[in-house]
Amino acid sequence: MTPASKQKRRPRKSAEGNREQVPGLGSRLAAAKLLSAIVDRRASMDGLLDPQNGNPAWRALSEQDRSLVRAILQAALRNLPIIDAFIDLLVARPLPEGAVALRHTLRIAAAQILFLDIPAHAAVNIAVEMARGDPRNRRFVALVNALLRQMIRQKDEELPRLQSRVINAPAWLGELIESAYPEHASAIFEAHRHPPAIDLTVKSDSESWAARLGGRVTPTGSVRLGHVDGPITDLEGFADGEWWVQDVAASIPARLFGEISGWRVADLCAAPGGKTAQLALAGASVTALDFSANRLKRLDENLKRLKLDAECVHADLFEWQPGEAFDAVLLDAPCSSTGTIRRHPDIPWTKSPSDVAKLADLQERMLARALTLVRPGGMVVFSNCSLAKEEGEDVVSAILESHPKVDRRAVESALIPGLEDAISPEGDLRTTPDMLPDPDPAYAGLDGFFASILMRLS
Repeated sequence: MTPASKQKRRPRKSAEGNREQVPGLGSRLAAAKLLSAIVDRRASMDGLLDPQNGNPAWRALSEQDRSLVRAILQAALRNLPIIDAFIDLLVARPLPEGAVALRHTLRIAAAQILFLDIPAHAAVNIAVEMARGDPRNRRFVALVNALLRQMIRQKDEELPRLQSRVINAPAWLGELIESAYPEHASAIFEAHRHPPAIDLTVKSDSESWAARLGGRVTPTGSVRLGHVDGPITDLEGFADGEWWVQDVAASIPARLFGEISGWRVADLCAAPGGKTAQLALAGASVTALDFSANRLKRLDENLKRLKLDAECVHADLFEWQPGEAFDAVLLDAPCSSTGTIRRHPDIPWTKSPSDVAKLADLQERMLARALTLVRPGGMVVFSNCSLAKEEGEDVVSAILESHPKVDRRAVESALIPGLEDAISPEGDLRTTPDMLPDPDPAYAGLDGFFASILMRLS
């Protein structure tokens, strides 16, 4: 045997050890590392996957591998309780409590086997290599191989059963949803398993834009795209500012004012600007306020693309002193974002009940401040994208109890065609992800949102 032939047969060294680098191993290792950061350290997926400042393991990947890792993460996070239940079903005794890295390896593989169009044998082989290269998991190599192969064999029988009986949420969120929405909690959990449609708010002629872009017009007038190939920014009309991306539910609060042409309206917490654009398009003179200078810059750029005008103000709401009172104020307040789990599947794992409580307190203070910015007879629309009633109905109840010169105005059903059932007996709006059903999940649902109209009497 010649030295050259020996060199050809020598295994390549990898960053994970002296073993041969298996194709696809690097992307799965990155996926496991990112899943651990989200679930164990409550890191935001958007932050981890930021192209410039994200996790180093993510930034080191090719564009093709980034797409794969994103798909694996989303599949794992959307179905984590189901995946864990399947893993636990297949082990003779529970995994050791300290075997966190092992469980993440199994989760990443299971997400591919159960929910993605990836060859199952490849997922198994790479998971085995992941275990073999991790000193913490080497003794579990045989377990990983046997468990995942058994999962493949039992997938068709066990997966539907687990999907029908496992609450697909961490305990805190499962309890919140079941308590707040007992009649359709299971439908909400099921909706969370599917990615959202892409909704566009168009300046005019929804039917024409739906035909051009291959979408559908929702009852509220948005254009809904179920499938998009390539970047959204490449679609017709984007560069010309004819539309912007905005979930159907997110487009509702700005509608609740009714006719506002000629009004002076403040949009608080305005960035990234979808609601500001709606108000400006409706003919209002809009002041857009935001605490973040970077977010406000993005808002200004969006308005320029849309060829719409608003006065952009960088300020703290609690310190801001406008020159005169407004006719109306829109406060889309910071919240736990539990209504947007379809598009942000990390939220169940990065938020907690303490976050809900802290944000509800902030919202109440912000709403009280917003009411001081409108003239007597002026209107405040308070909204957020949380499913927690502590951040919606309870905030409004507290304000009404403590502010005798404030009254609630019922949402008019004519302003939200197709979503009349979202109006509560008290007159507020409450959407949930299972609304706007469709046989094709790609066209179904909307974000969970709360909105209430409050009037300053004097």
